[in-house]
Amino acid sequence: MSEMEVTAQEIAELFGGALKNCPQDRVLTEVLPLDTARASSVSFLSNAKYTAKALESAAGLILTAGGTDLRARPVLEVKDPYWAFAQCTARLHPEPEPEFSFAAIHYTAKIGVDCHISPGATVGARAIIGDRVVLHPGVHIADDCVIGDDCEFFPGAVLYRRTRVGNRVRIHANSVLGADGYGYAFHDGRHDKVPQVGWVEVCDDVEIGACTTIDRGALGPTRIGTGTKIDNLCQIAHNVQIGSHCLIVSQTGISGSTTLGDYVTLAGKVGTAGHIHIGARSIISGNSMVAKDVPEGSHLSGYLARPHREWMESQAALNRLPKILKKLKGDKTDL
Repeated sequence: MSEMEVTAQEIAELFGGALKNCPQDRVLTEVLPLDTARASSVSFLSNAKYTAKALESAAGLILTAGGTDLRARPVLEVKDPYWAFAQCTARLHPEPEPEFSFAAIHYTAKIGVDCHISPGATVGARAIIGDRVVLHPGVHIADDCVIGDDCEFFPGAVLYRRTRVGNRVRIHANSVLGADGYGYAFHDGRHDKVPQVGWVEVCDDVEIGACTTIDRGALGPTRIGTGTKIDNLCQIAHNVQIGSHCLIVSQTGISGSTTLGDYVTLAGKVGTAGHIHIGARSIISGNSMVAKDVPEGSHLSGYLARPHREWMESQAALNRLPKILKKLKGDKTDL
């Protein structure tokens, strides 16, 4: 059996516990979320609100905590399903060794016509670069990246392995696409890394400002939709899904697995909680924090963000408080 295959019984021995509704010799080759898993996949359930997904999942083995009733689904009960998922991911999706050569462009890379690759730029193994692409000095395109036509990447821009970029994309200096998402499982008193084995997808006509970071997904993609414009100094976490023609303004931070509909505007210094959805054509004013789902067409402001008119009214009332307090301390007949 290869390093990237494991039997259900081997997993059971690794974490302890007995298999239920799963043959011991079942071969598992990958780790996938419940909704995309298949018979060769390991998946996990660590939050009861996803039980319905687990019951519908086609996963070959589901890691779950003791006492969870998944009926006839193949399960292995473990003490900490999320940590066990991280260990399985490290086993089945090991980080590949980078392939270096003495040339700035790896001999297996494919470069289109009329490209300009500046001194100090590097292109990794099996990378595919389209026509009329400009790579400024210090740009690094890692192994297995795919870049469309008419793109321009400015000095110091970095694309980690397997990043996919569409046509007419501009990435400004020192931005990083595809770094590890921020994922850790707390186990036995320490934070163990959850391997991040997904990738970043950037669609056509996107522009990304300087010093912005877009993390690759834990398992699947982090995706930036067509025509979206991202300012400098933004952070987009793993598995975020941004729709088409959105505006993401400087110093905004979007937490993991957040989704944005089309034509959403996040003004400067907006923050979001993870696993929420912001509906299409919504506007979030600057310095706001969004902690729950936002209906389509909303305009929210504040911390925590609320409807914009309500926020403005509350701020106006706050500004009147000093006069009210002064009157309360003095002549009350005017109140």
